[in-house]
Parts: sequence; C-alpha cells; structure tokens
Amino acid sequence: MMTGLAQDFRYALRQLGKAPGFAAVAIITLALGIGANTAIFSLLDQALLRNLQVKDADRLVILQSLGSFNGHTSSRTDENFSFSYPMYRDLRDHNSVFSGLIATSWAQVGVQWHNQPELVAAELVSGNYFDVLGVQPVLGRVLVASDDVVPDANPVIVLSFNYWQRRFGADQAVVNQSILVNGRPFTILGVVPPGFHSVVMGDTPDVFVPITMKSEIRPGITDLLERKSRWLNIIGKLQPGLTREQAEAGINPVWYSIRAEELKQRAHTSDSFKESFLTKSHLFVRDGAKGFSPLRSHIQEPLLIIMAMVGLVALMACVNVGSLLLVRAAGRIREMSVRYALGARRARVVQQLLVEGLLLGLAGGALGIAIAPSISAWLINMIWSRTTGDLPFSSHPDLRILLFNFSLALLVSLIFSLAPAAQFWRPNLAPALKQQAMTAGSGPLRFRRFSVAVQIGLSILVLMGAGLFVRTLHNLKSLNVGFETDHLVTFGVQPTLAGYRPDQARDLETRVLQTLAELPGVRSAAGTTDPELADTNISNNITLAGYTEKENEDMNVESPRVSPGYFSTMRMTLIAGREFTGQDRDSSHKVAVVNESFARHYFGEPQRAIGHYYGKGGGQASIDTEIVGVVKDAKHTGVRQEITRTTFTPYLQESDPGAMVFYVRTWQSPESAEATIRRAMQTLDSKLVLDNFKTMQEQIDDILTDERVIAILASSFGILAVLMAAVGLYGVLAYSTAQRTREIGIRIALGAARTSVMRMVLVEVLWLAGISIAFALPASLLLTHAARSQLFGISSSDPLTLVVVTLLVAVVALASALLPARRAAKTDPIVALRYE
Repeated sequence: MMTGLAQDFRYALRQLGKAPGFAAVAIITLALGIGANTAIFSLLDQALLRNLQVKDADRLVILQSLGSFNGHTSSRTDENFSFSYPMYRDLRDHNSVFSGLIATSWAQVGVQWHNQPELVAAELVSGNYFDVLGVQPVLGRVLVASDDVVPDANPVIVLSFNYWQRRFGADQAVVNQSILVNGRPFTILGVVPPGFHSVVMGDTPDVFVPITMKSEIRPGITDLLERKSRWLNIIGKLQPGLTREQAEAGINPVWYSIRAEELKQRAHTSDSFKESFLTKSHLFVRDGAKGFSPLRSHIQEPLLIIMAMVGLVALMACVNVGSLLLVRAAGRIREMSVRYALGARRARVVQQLLVEGLLLGLAGGALGIAIAPSISAWLINMIWSRTTGDLPFSSHPDLRILLFNFSLALLVSLIFSLAPAAQFWRPNLAPALKQQAMTAGSGPLRFRRFSVAVQIGLSILVLMGAGLFVRTLHNLKSLNVGFETDHLVTFGVQPTLAGYRPDQARDLETRVLQTLAELPGVRSAAGTTDPELADTNISNNITLAGYTEKENEDMNVESPRVSPGYFSTMRMTLIAGREFTGQDRDSSHKVAVVNESFARHYFGEPQRAIGHYYGKGGGQASIDTEIVGVVKDAKHTGVRQEITRTTFTPYLQESDPGAMVFYVRTWQSPESAEATIRRAMQTLDSKLVLDNFKTMQEQIDDILTDERVIAILASSFGILAVLMAAVGLYGVLAYSTAQRTREIGIRIALGAARTSVMRMVLVEVLWLAGISIAFALPASLLLTHAARSQLFGISSSDPLTLVVVTLLVAVVALASALLPARRAAKTDPIVALRYE
C-alpha cells in the first residue's frame, strides 16, 4: 500500500507539473484564503477570546458597580468599572470570597536615565498585584504588599522585560540603581518575565509603580485617600471552588455597608439620591479571565466585521479551488477512461485524485501559514503605527490556530477532490475513448455553474461591504470639523513629568507659547488642556445664573482651558463677543467663551449669551464667570461624535491648569517645522519631552484608524473576491464551450455568424451573473444592515453603492467571458467534426 501511495505522489507531482498554471492558481488562491483567515483570527483570538497568560486566569473576576455617584471619575471605559482607593482598600480587607483583590490604573511618566529623558507608559498597581497574578521576576524582585502601605513612602519601580531590553540593554546591574521618574529618584526593584504585559488587555506598560506613589506619578493630583475620586479598576481572584454568583452574593453585604458609611459623609443629599446611592446600589462580579480591557470594546465590532469578510473570502477560495479541480477533471476524461480500459480499479483512480488534492492542500496550507505572520504584522503596524513602545499583540499565531487552519486547507482540498472522483466513478468509456467531449454529462457542468454562481454572490457581499466602508472613510475625512486642519502641528508637554512643581507649570507653558510664536515660519501658537480630535474630554457640571434647570437635565459641559489667541490659531470662527487676551489673568474677573450649541441651548441666540454668568459645579456653586464670547461649533472628541455644549476658560486664570497640548500654525509645510520646534524646546529645557508630535491631518488619521483599516482590508478582500470569481467564471466557461465544440462547429457549418456564437456565450454569462446578483443583493443588504453602526453619512442600502457593485460584477463577468467566447467563435467546423 505504501508503495502505491508513493507512486501516486510521484504521479501527482508530474501531473501538477504538466499544468503549472492550474497548480499555481489553486495553491495561491488557497494560500490567500488560509493566510488571511489565520492572520485575522489570530488577532481576534488575542483580543477577544484568549485568557490572560497568568496563573489561574479562569478564577479572575472584574468588579463593576451600580449606583449614583457625585464625585470625580477618571476612566478609560465605563465609569462603573472605576473605584476610589479607600473603597478598594475596604473591599480588599473585609471580604471572604476573594483570595486576592488587586487594583490598577494607567499613567504616563517622564523617565530620565543617563541624562536622556523619555515619556513612557506606566501602570500604578497595588502591592499584591504580582502575587495574585502569580508573576515571578526574571531579575531582582517585584512589588510586594509592604511596598504599598504608606503614601509617597516607597519610590520603587519594576521594569517590563521589553523596556529593560530596549532602554537598559538587558543590563542585569540595573537592579537597585536609581532612575529619575518625573524628576524624583526611584529605585529599580526588578524585571517582569517576557510575555507578561498587564492585567489590562491591550496595555503594554514599560514600568510598574505602587499605587501609593500616585502623587509623584501624577503630580498635582492628591486624591489618593478621597472617596469621591474614582480612578482605579479592581480585579479579584476567586477563592478555590467558588463561583462568580456565590462571590457576588458574598461581597454585596460588604459593599452595602461601605456605601452606607460613605453616605453619612455626604451632606445635603436628596431622598432619590440616597435610594440610588445605597438601596439600589449593587456590586457585580464579572468574568475576568481575559483581563480588563478598555481596548476590547473599541475593537470588537471592527474585528468581527473583518473576520466575517475574511471568512467569506476563505469560503470563496475553497469554492474556487473546487471549481478549478472540476474543470481540470473535465479535461482528463479520456485519460481516466484509458486507465479504466487497461484494468485500473475505481478505488485506485479515486486514491490518485485524493492524493493530488492532498498535495494542493499541503502546498496551499503551508504557503498560507507562511504568509500569515506577515499579514498580521502589517495589520498590527497599521493599527498601532504611532505606538513607540511594545505592540499589544503578537503577529505570530499560536500552534492551535496554525494547526486548525492547516487542517482546514487539507480538508477542503480532499473534500473537493471527491467531486472529480465521483465524476469518474462510472465513466462512459466508448465515447470518451473516441475523444467526444459530451462524455462528462450535464450534472458536473451544473455543479460547476452553481459553484461559480456562489463565488459571484460572495464577491457581491464583500464588494458591498467594501464600497460602504470606503465611502464612510471618505465622508469622515472630508467632514468639516469646524476649524482648519492644514498647516497645523500639535504636540504635548507635561511640565510635571520633567520635574516641575504644579505651581511652576503655568509659567513654563507661557514660556513655551512665547518661544513657539517667535520661531521662523510660525504664524501663531496656542494651547489647550483638552486637545481636539484626540478622543479625550474634560467636563464638569455648571450652574447658570437666571436659568431654571429642567427635571433631570444634564448640566454637564465640556470645559477646556485655553491660551490667548486659541481660536484665531485654530481658525475657529468667533460669532459674538471677543476672544481671550493676555489681560485675562488670575488678577482679573473670570471670563469664558462658549460654543454655539451652548448659547442656543440656554439663550436661543448666540448674541444673547454675552454678559451672562455661570459657576462651576451644581447646587451652591459660586456664580463668578462671565460669558464674553461665542465661537462657532467644532468637533472635539472625534469626527464621529456629536458636538457637545462647551465652555472655554483662560488657562492664565488657573493656578494649576494641568498639562497642555500646543498647536502651531505654520507658513511652510507642517512636517518641515518639527525639527525647528524640537530644537527650540530642547533649548528651553533639555528635560522636556514632546509627546505625540504630529500634524493635525495625522491626528485625524489616528482617530480614524479603525475606519481606515476596515476600508483597506474590505477593499483588498473585495479585489481578491472579484479576481477569484473571474478565475472561476473563466474556468467554467472555457470548459462549457469546450464541451459544446461539436455543437458550435455544426452551427458555424450551417451558416451561423461568429458574432452570434459570441453572443450565445455572453448571454449565458449574463444569465449566470444575473441570477447570482438577484440572490446576493438581498443577502448583502441584510449583512450590511448588521454593520450599520460602523457607517457614517451613508445608508446601509445606499443606492449608488448597489448600482456600482452590480455594474462592476457584470463588467468583470463579461470580461471573464470574452476569451472563451472569442475562442468559441473561431472554432473550425472541420476540426470540430472530424471525429464524427
């Protein structure tokens, strides 16, 4: 038997070698389908499916609260996942359902080593963080509970493995050495192992710092012991044998008692607030095996859409390979008939065909697996192109995904090899040996036509998605955001990360603005504490003089602090009043400029807002800020988000305005201004680190990363789908016209014009494409409706896209049919009838 298999493999190699075009198309088609499927599913697995690579990950849970809150919340996701440090400490110390409870929060810090400053990602963690997760150091030691007891008492730091290699050259002598973090010496304790990033999926912090060092990591923020400040995420590990439901039932009495004590500290609360804060409050215990992740909710739908599209392409690849095998089998009828006539057994012939399919599967699967890491790397780099640290995902699929997709390639090849095998199971030997093409019968031809119809239908599904996503990206990029984005450079400077005290930051920021304004090629410069189109916002509630709030009215407004000349630098149109000047300082009365939405909501007309007063906060807030101007509405958080009511205030009227992002309007191209600006900042203070230096166009591209990735991939898959459909259609038409050689010869011999022969073939194609389009368009409308949340400025049933896709498919179908049609029209009747 092994000898027979070896002979079959050698014969299969010779046969594929005789048809290099067929072999190349089949292998490449299969490789593209398998490679793309492997790459995309690998990312989806890491982002949505895979557990954290820590000890007992299946016992991890995430805490989420329900109930009113009237303090400050800092969160990168749903604010109900955020807790105060005192709340974390109480839950940690008074529960019996968790073997450990850890806390985490993201931050940025300025690190200086050998006089070289750098802005890096940091994670503030509780002292038991590494112990609960079972993470052991590869060098030195990690944080322990005793490092996280007294506020500001333990300036120690743990390095990530990749940061240790990248910044310190994997020097083992760094343990117990001192580095400057935000200008203060911190002692390096150790290095975490490779492969561990964070309990927060998608985060890749370079350093880990005790939570009790928050005031040093976030200078100017002294809310560590404030119960009204929520900023931590809490992850727990269940006691062995305990379920999440049991843990939730066990922790809520503790939660309720802590909330009751907190309520006593909140004076002047209404009955409805008390009910929501305490009676209706609840602590949920969510599954945490995959880690906490602000990123997951952000990328989940785009990844699922991409996965659905690549699944359609992979299905097309499989059908295409099956169609190619059937077409090739049609050309081997005489060969197989000769083998049968010479005494070959059916099982032997079928084995030969399966071996040929197996070879195609091996080659296609191997090539697909080989190119999958490159596709993954390209996709990861495209999504996180501006990430300076470690990337959150690996481009190398794990073994189970590789084995699954490789097995899929083999299985597909073997299954589609069975169709030709069935065709040769009971051949009609006499006509085949006389080289009559009609031997194959009409059954296989119908199956081939059906497979091509499926490919055309699937290509329509992919093309519809591609068209809608490309138009969505175009709509977003061409949207008027309310200010001019050309010749505009943006970057951030955080003085406190360079060692400046909070009370020194404002003076430094003023000097930065003066330095920027004096640079050659600069029109103007300005700054804000709440950058534009950066997916961030700073907000607070207000009390408006003379305005009666409606019941449950949202009085929360966007509240950036900006420099004089901000609106003229950004080219935001002032429609009433005045802009800020250098005279609007802490020594003058407080002023504000509001946006058009604010003015129209509260006063009806922009001009009527001028001269009115408001105060920050609710209830007994001090009404001390005069509205002196109204600016036209502009997009802020992102290009998709609705414009919100906004109050702009002068940063010079704040003792600690916070970190600022600067905008520089240039005369020359903004890219050429970077070197000049960087030199100027280094001259001003060599410890300053410029964060996220980019043009405003690059900023918009960054915030549209999801849309750009979906549009590029959808377009790529659409092109690939059309090519595969064209190849499949060409193969079937070439076969069907060959089958009808005798018929066509008779038609021409009886006087039929060659144009009528071409018309006959093209009409067949149009019927096939028309039926496919008729079935595929309704299905495409259903699928695109499911993805409507990713669209912008366009309907999921956009008529223009429907028409363009239909025409494109029809044109491709006709183009695929031209060569077989011309070949049929050139048929020589004498040659066609010579065997009769």
